[in-house]
Amino acid sequence: MPYEAEILVVGCGNILFEDDGFGPAVINALQEYFKEHELPENVMFIDAGTSAPHFIFSLPHESWKKLIVVDIVESGAEPGTVRRFEVTELPRGRYEDAHSWSVEEPLHELSKRCEVFVIGCQPESVSAPDVKMGLTKSVDEAIPKAIEIILKEIGVS
Repeated sequence: MPYEAEILVVGCGNILFEDDGFGPAVINALQEYFKEHELPENVMFIDAGTSAPHFIFSLPHESWKKLIVVDIVESGAEPGTVRRFEVTELPRGRYEDAHSWSVEEPLHELSKRCEVFVIGCQPESVSAPDVKMGLTKSVDEAIPKAIEIILKEIGVS
């Protein structure tokens, strides 16, 4: 249950809008990886899709020690660039969920109770509102880098 996990890795994004599906794609790849490797008992992966605000902000989080959000982040970098963003580093006014609801402030509030950061990937193309499934090549090729960062953060090398 997410209530009992100490480390949550939450993939955010809409798979219908091209690179916006990065978060769910990373969660899917992690689940495949852990079919062959042992997942630490205190870790849970959630493909939150466009329901990330529900998973992140409305579930109890007393046991959470670390929340890792996986999403696209418009940072001005080259498409496919992946990096770890502290909550304080998120581009102001440019980190919103699929419904243009800013999640910066709630992440700041949550970071007072547990470690919170975003593994963000610079998108190449987000097709919204037009449906276009599948990641661009640069973002698809960034998935292994995101997984590498996440494995280190959850204590699996």
